[in-house]
Amino acid sequence: MKKLAIPFFFLILSISLTAQTKKWTLQECVNHALENNISVKQSELDYETAELAKKDAFGNYLPTLNGSASNSWNTGLTQNVTTGVLQSQTTRNSSYNLTAGISIFNGLRNIRTSQRAEISRLAAQYNLDKMKDDISLLVANAYLQILLNKANLNVAKSQNVVTLEQLQRTNDLVDAGVLPRGDLLEIKATDASEKQKIAVAENTVEISLINLAQLLLIKDYKNFDIVDEGYEIIQDEIAEKPVTEIIQAAQENRSEVKIASENVELAKKDLQLARSEYYPSLSGFINYNTRESDAPRILQGGVDPDRPTQPIGVVEATGDVVVAPNYALISTSALPYTEQLYLNDGISYGVQLNIPIFNGLSVRNNVKRSKINLKRSEYQLEQAKLDLESNLYQAYVDAKGAQKAYEAATVALESQELAYQYAKDRYDVGLTNAFDFSQSKLRFDNAKIEENRTKFEYIFKLKVLELYFGVPASELKF
Repeated sequence: MKKLAIPFFFLILSISLTAQTKKWTLQECVNHALENNISVKQSELDYETAELAKKDAFGNYLPTLNGSASNSWNTGLTQNVTTGVLQSQTTRNSSYNLTAGISIFNGLRNIRTSQRAEISRLAAQYNLDKMKDDISLLVANAYLQILLNKANLNVAKSQNVVTLEQLQRTNDLVDAGVLPRGDLLEIKATDASEKQKIAVAENTVEISLINLAQLLLIKDYKNFDIVDEGYEIIQDEIAEKPVTEIIQAAQENRSEVKIASENVELAKKDLQLARSEYYPSLSGFINYNTRESDAPRILQGGVDPDRPTQPIGVVEATGDVVVAPNYALISTSALPYTEQLYLNDGISYGVQLNIPIFNGLSVRNNVKRSKINLKRSEYQLEQAKLDLESNLYQAYVDAKGAQKAYEAATVALESQELAYQYAKDRYDVGLTNAFDFSQSKLRFDNAKIEENRTKFEYIFKLKVLELYFGVPASELKF
């Protein structure tokens, strides 16, 4: 058992360490968000509701079948439900009904309701797609923010390593009397400032990780981390495409225009449904009913079974009640339950025609409201197209601007790096003081931070263009 327990222990430990050190890629973050985000789940519920509405519309074509049953007790002067005669009695009465109905014509409302349900389902699907795109962009932005913060933290740490090396060298030169003590104090002040920046940068990284974890509904903030390598190459093929090509693709793929277009179709169907109220409706029905009671039978002009030797009238031969004046009413026991159901059943069937003549102008006003809603939906479709084109042009210009800013920041970084190296060489041989060297190093640090900022901003702008171009949200990558 000990031999088995030791490998098992190390296996569990290995699995635990692997779970704790897992680093999430952008694709994993996006996929996890699409599966677990509450807003996405709500949109999925809206889609399921639209699916149910489609099934409801199909159900309108089917006939209806309903049954009913009742059982009651009556005390006092009541009417016998099987004979119709008023009696002072305590009786139990029951009745049963089974009714089937079918709509034969209702102004084409069933057809148009079914068509409207399908359009509503498509609109719900497009809303779900749009929600997924929005969540994907939020995740991508949060992910890139972490990468930016980590890059800035690495800059701060690497530069502080250089500062510590310079601090040691300056201390040796001061002890040797080559440099004044003021230079040593200047380097120490720089070191303290950089350590403060490192602490702030570490806190910023932690906060950005928590923000992404919350967006993904991950509770284990402490062990949550992302992959922060392999993002040096920017895939900018999308930015090289003509803006007209991106606009055409966006109009075909973006959910905003599709949603507005489906809303126009919904408004058209609503107008048709409102107009269908002008038409008559025709329906058919068939009903089966029966009843029974524990009340005794009443014989009109019959023979008292307790006194068979004293006839008092004509015997009821058929079991039906015969109204015959001047004859005595005599009670006998009730018929059996099943026999009563057989004797008292009946069937009714027919058709019903409803013709709308005047309904307080409600149908006419509903048609007018539907026309107004249709016109409003058409305006919203036009506005959605204009907004899409405007937003896409803005995204395209932003991406081009971010590209230029990144290229300029890269050139500036190269220049500042050369200037810093020159200042370092001069400081090492005592040709410049610590303050000038620190200023040159500070400009170099700021240039690296700006280069990081413009780089990740450019990447994010490219992701926006990719979504406009039709790249699925789940396939976003760097």
